[in-house]
Amino acid sequence: MTDAVVVGSGPNGLAAAIRLAQAGLDVTVLEASDRPGGGTRTSELTLPGLLHDDCAAFHPTGVVSPFLASLDLQRFGLTWDYPEVDLAHPLDDGRAGLISRDMVVTSQSLGVDGARWARSLGAQARNFDKLVDEVFRPIVHVPKHPIALGRFGVQALLPATWAVKRWRDEPAKALAMGVAAHAFGRLDRPLTSSIGLMLTAAGHAAGWPVAHGGSGAISSALVALLESLGGTVRTGIAVTSHAQVEELLGRRPDVVLLDTSPSAAVRILGDRLPARVRRQIGRYRYGPAIHKVDFAIEGDIPWTNPGTRRAGTVHVGGTAAEVAAAEAATGRGEMPERPFLLVGQQYLADASRSQGSVNPVWAYAHVPHGYAGDATAALVAQIERFAPGFRDRILATAVRGTAAMESYNANYVGGDINVGANSARQVVMRPRIALDPYRLGDGLYLCSAATPPGPGVHGMCGFHAAESALRRL
Repeated sequence: MTDAVVVGSGPNGLAAAIRLAQAGLDVTVLEASDRPGGGTRTSELTLPGLLHDDCAAFHPTGVVSPFLASLDLQRFGLTWDYPEVDLAHPLDDGRAGLISRDMVVTSQSLGVDGARWARSLGAQARNFDKLVDEVFRPIVHVPKHPIALGRFGVQALLPATWAVKRWRDEPAKALAMGVAAHAFGRLDRPLTSSIGLMLTAAGHAAGWPVAHGGSGAISSALVALLESLGGTVRTGIAVTSHAQVEELLGRRPDVVLLDTSPSAAVRILGDRLPARVRRQIGRYRYGPAIHKVDFAIEGDIPWTNPGTRRAGTVHVGGTAAEVAAAEAATGRGEMPERPFLLVGQQYLADASRSQGSVNPVWAYAHVPHGYAGDATAALVAQIERFAPGFRDRILATAVRGTAAMESYNANYVGGDINVGANSARQVVMRPRIALDPYRLGDGLYLCSAATPPGPGVHGMCGFHAAESALRRL
């Protein structure tokens, strides 16, 4: 039987393993941690019984992923829970821009820009299935839906700072800029609208759900499916070389897929990596990072805006100009006084994460790559700014700075959870310029978020890498 080894058990590694097992390969997954899942794990980080997502928390790309949808993971316990409002971006004047699967809710929150938003983003949402079919694959392919892709591409090419000028008032401007900030870093460069447009369209088309019981439920379902196909996951094994893989397996595997950062792939493969590929990957760059704080709070966050109190995800950063300035600072390696935050209120959709009136709150601030300081005070101050009295409700905290994030998951180099800077080149062609971006050498493949279509819990990087491997077997 043809055998394969997958190094790393994040959602992409597990997706690759499942696709190979479906094709009849004997698959072994090796994971450095004592639990599989990579960025999709859930832990009791603050108080007993409170469930906090260790990294990935909201899954607009997961719920629309063609490969994950094909797996019928409900059979293995995965269910999606939806908040009443998918996303909120509060402002100092008490208003907030909202993203909802109900476009009427969004339009009403955006005032004078509501009708135009519904026309523009509603069209993307209506064609979202076609859009997913195009953007969830490598850039080099023959489009099946060229009109839908062309309409998206025209808008996606724009810098986010330009794109928001079409809106007249601040709720729409800030809402659009906040979603664009998922790109991490400067937002005045070409293609910085692309990630925001995709996530916004996903929000309107399918929502920003959470996994019931925590993001770890996604990993558990994927592992259960893999094992049902005959695959094996071995934890507590930190792979440092290709020779180690051969020793563990007892022979040289036919295929090795790495759900790792490109720099880790270079270290593991060593001389087995062709010199040309090693040079190309050596030019790969990492981006800004996160400083994560989980809270146990009594009751709810006392947001000034009522819509924000119903939102599963909250972007905290003030006006569009403030968000752009904060992201530019982190891109320059400077810590902003008022950083951009993501705040998670997953318990609003999934009450199983709470204990009585005590609720888990998930949050992180965008910070410079490898930031060694403590951004906790700045993060709390930003939430307090839009939710006066928040500090008084905190019962416990758990903090992970950039170094702790990399320790939690070695793929997060310098605390970069995107596994690579979203520069224009790396948005289009990551991890290197190649017709097959997954193939590193004979029988060697990269399947992490450093490959197309990039970050997100969708498993499509792993699926496409596995497909690349199967074409050559």
